[in-house]
Amino acid sequence: MEILWIMIPVSLFIVLVMGGIFWWSVKSGQFDDLDGPAYRILVDDDTPREKTTLPGGLEDEDNPPNKSDLGRQ
Repeated sequence: MEILWIMIPVSLFIVLVMGGIFWWSVKSGQFDDLDGPAYRILVDDDTPREKTTLPGGLEDEDNPPNKSDLGRQ
């Protein structure tokens, strides 16, 4: 029975911490847009981007070279 003197305060502390984390997540907007990420997957832009070459023959970091392009240098 003496263990209850330890377990009850520990469990209350855990509940308070979990409540604080939940309150923070609601206040910071974690649950504002629940449908947006699901629809964002469905709207896919399939248009290819233009390949850009920087001075010195380097390619743009947004468009890394393909494996087939590595042997052509």
